[in-house]
Amino acid sequence: QSFKLLGFLDVQSVPCARESVLYGSVGSLVVGLGYFLATSRVRRSCDFAVGGFICTTLGYWFYCRYNLAQQRIRQRMLKEAVRNKILYEGSHFDPARKQTGNERSDS
Repeated sequence: QSFKLLGFLDVQSVPCARESVLYGSVGSLVVGLGYFLATSRVRRSCDFAVGGFICTTLGYWFYCRYNLAQQRIRQRMLKEAVRNKILYEGSHFDPARKQTGNERSDS
């Protein structure tokens, strides 16, 4: 059973959505409570809490998605390197294989 935030964001299936909402909740609590303790203004502290939620959620969302994209790029590069290693291992196209004088004269 999935949980949809605002009716369209499926928190379970979208990468980084769950963590973003959780960190946004903590951020709103910290900002709202901090502002309330500093000024004792209830309505204004609620406004700051909503702003803190939005800023923290969006900030962590972009940070997490950026890291996820970097990780996927590294995985793709590693997958390609492993495929090339398997394909070229032992052949004369293998860049890791060092040719000696005897191998060059045999070719």
